[in-house]
Amino acid sequence: MDAGADGAVHDERRIGFLRSHLAAVHRALEAGAPVEGYYHWSLVDNFEWAMGHRPRPGLVHLDRNTQRRTVKDSGHWYARVARTGTLSP
Repeated sequence: MDAGADGAVHDERRIGFLRSHLAAVHRALEAGAPVEGYYHWSLVDNFEWAMGHRPRPGLVHLDRNTQRRTVKDSGHWYARVARTGTLSP
């Protein structure tokens, strides 16, 4: 997924993925599981040995030609969750 004409990277599917996984972590905590943290792989798009440069798992898009980094919509969403402690939009 590359940056669009507006310069942003819209990755709603990843937001849904993160929301469902963080909701599962929350349910596990409520059930008494000893959860100590959640770490998203990866912060920045990277090279995955099994699949090369696709998919792009990062919360930050990396333009490999210019090295420009752009926070994806999912990165902004994840930051808001960390800041507010809620999964609400």
